[in-house]
Amino acid sequence: MALDTVRIGIVSISDRASAGVYEDQGVPALQQWLTRAVRNPVQWETRLIPDDQAGISAALCELVDDMGCHLVMTTGGTGPAPRDVTPEATLAVAHKVMPGFGEQMRSISLHFVPTAILSRQVAVIRGRALIINLPGQPKSIAETLEGLPTATPPVPGIFAAVPYCIDLIGGPYLETDAALCKAFRPKSALRPTPP
Repeated sequence: MALDTVRIGIVSISDRASAGVYEDQGVPALQQWLTRAVRNPVQWETRLIPDDQAGISAALCELVDDMGCHLVMTTGGTGPAPRDVTPEATLAVAHKVMPGFGEQMRSISLHFVPTAILSRQVAVIRGRALIINLPGQPKSIAETLEGLPTATPPVPGIFAAVPYCIDLIGGPYLETDAALCKAFRPKSALRPTPP
């Protein structure tokens, strides 16, 4: 059985990076992590845009409605500063809100910095796509996706729940590299693993 192709959108949100003041790190960091974690063939849709609520909402709608992305991940714009409007832009295009993702990201980040409580990441469903706001720093992106597997007790990262969520909303069956992030599914939802 061949692995399903998955279409993934990555949106890096930064006034300065989108203006060329400095090089964007969000898209490369996310793409690199996902390339290691996801075993499926991936079709990428990447965007680098400024902190503008209407523009962010429009990009998310385009990636889901026009480009057919099954998973969209954003990075940046989730803090309390006036220009941080990614959560508002994401909630504006939501059909369902998935609060557990944001709760778990803050829980993981609190192991590293007390300012994790200032983070406002959200996750939503739009149509048959899952949209997740991630932190802006590459190190924090990896931590929240992978979790803390060596902690006592281990703390699961959010990506462990992503494949089953995409199953439930009618998307492709994602296989992950268990050495980096083991996808969790109930036994009744498991498929035989292709070689």
